[in-house]
Amino acid sequence: MWRAPICQRDAAAHVFWVPRWRADQKDVAAREAAAAEGLNNFFKASACFASASVLRLPQPATGVTQDVLDKARARGEKVVLIGVRELGPTVSIGASWALVEGATEVVLDVTEYVPSSPMHRTFAVHWRSGGPGVLKGVAGLPQDMQAALAAALQPAAK
Repeated sequence: MWRAPICQRDAAAHVFWVPRWRADQKDVAAREAAAAEGLNNFFKASACFASASVLRLPQPATGVTQDVLDKARARGEKVVLIGVRELGPTVSIGASWALVEGATEVVLDVTEYVPSSPMHRTFAVHWRSGGPGVLKGVAGLPQDMQAALAAALQPAAK
């Protein structure tokens, strides 16, 4: 399903992110560090926006405050809220060890607040990379986060 890109090269944006891990999530600190690194690197390198500030919201976050939205809209800036529900390697073992399938999975909830409109749009992204015979570790999680953000936000090619 096609959707209009969130990235807008000539716009300024405030990007807020919040972890929304499941109750039994392992290695939370390492995943949050990887998510933060991936998010920061993506917005520095992708030219998604002319400028973007990236800030982690405290948990639990009930959303972006109306004050932040009003100020951003008054300045013509976008606000993007990213909830990170999953970031990590997965492994499935079939009937034998020869049937190993590994991947990295990233699940994001994205909400875009547009400056000139009281409306917003929200969607979920489930990004996966891997396949049969692939085993992935945690070292590449920041890069996987960047790839998932590129798929979700659709920056224009440089």
